[in-house]
Amino acid sequence: MRTEPSPVVRSNRRLAGLLAIPVTLLLASCGSSSDDASSVDDDAETTETAAGDGELTGSDTTDSDTTVTGTEAATSTSSTGTGVDASLFFDGALAEDATTEDCTLSGGAETTCYSLTVAGYPTSHDVGPFCPDTISDSADAGGLWFDGEGLYDLDGQFFVDLPTLYGDDNWQMYDEDGNILVTETAEEFELAANPDVDPSLQNHCVEGMLEWLENGEPITTTVQIPVEPVAADASAAPQGNQGVTLDGVVIAASAPAEAILGAYTIASFDDCGAHFNPFEGYHLHGAVGCSELDTDVADGETPQFGYAMDGYPIHSPLDDADAADLDECNGHTTDELDYHYHANNAAANQVIECLIGQTVAGAGDAGGGGDRPEGPPPGDG
Repeated sequence: MRTEPSPVVRSNRRLAGLLAIPVTLLLASCGSSSDDASSVDDDAETTETAAGDGELTGSDTTDSDTTVTGTEAATSTSSTGTGVDASLFFDGALAEDATTEDCTLSGGAETTCYSLTVAGYPTSHDVGPFCPDTISDSADAGGLWFDGEGLYDLDGQFFVDLPTLYGDDNWQMYDEDGNILVTETAEEFELAANPDVDPSLQNHCVEGMLEWLENGEPITTTVQIPVEPVAADASAAPQGNQGVTLDGVVIAASAPAEAILGAYTIASFDDCGAHFNPFEGYHLHGAVGCSELDTDVADGETPQFGYAMDGYPIHSPLDDADAADLDECNGHTTDELDYHYHANNAAANQVIECLIGQTVAGAGDAGGGGDRPEGPPPGDG
């Protein structure tokens, strides 16, 4: 199944006050919160749910190493928002069967969590395109770019307009024949992701490929997510990875747009708001309507496409978020769905605003991007 992305709107707003950096371009500053937790005995109750042709392995009440398999298309069941339904993951989205285990959450709650190893490559849509070849190419030849202020189609004209968009004549990302400068080898790709981008790769459109990852294989990530969400005392900004999509991709922290732009590079996203990093693999930074459940939704709602690290469902952005009475974390409760989040518009470069539930203690501590050395914005140095 290929899920088509929602239409995107090009914005000509200029990104103000960039704190460019001599730069950690990490195309994902999305530090992995992969906790390779092993399965342990537990007394978790697992409820069998029919979802398409999906199958739950195990009895209604299990004692250890509960395993759950995914669905082929996840087309007939919509989540109630009351807990993680592992059968909603698309066929192939999980590299291993989901297991349950005892866990301690960030607020001290003792509960049961799923251990989910996502495949690291989408099962419901194609990857790419990323960078166009020439300045005359249409939007069909390229993917997307978003910087916290605007969402842009990567057509050829975007690269012509870069000096105007960012107020800096040092942007020159194409040659005299109109060919856009793109990372063309695994070596160039890795150099572009180093803390100090090689000068030869400045003014390049950076794109990665699956075959450039180690052994040419997707990078799996294991996360622990509460089976049933447990409310936190107060909302908190997500640390590290923000969740996982139903088709097997990590939802990462915000991309380091300031650092990327400070190196005169564009770390292109594909039409589903994701890209490759040589160390993290393929991961998502912006929700544009991919990876959604193929289910009917109530008026004014959008389909679910993932789960947050606290166990609440994540739904696609709303066309009119102001009318939905969302809380500070972009979530709300409805009769049909109970509590769930709505992703930000991709332009925000942040899928989830904050989390209202507790997460596994320590999960994501390695993520979040961290502090970066300050430096002048493009054009000032």
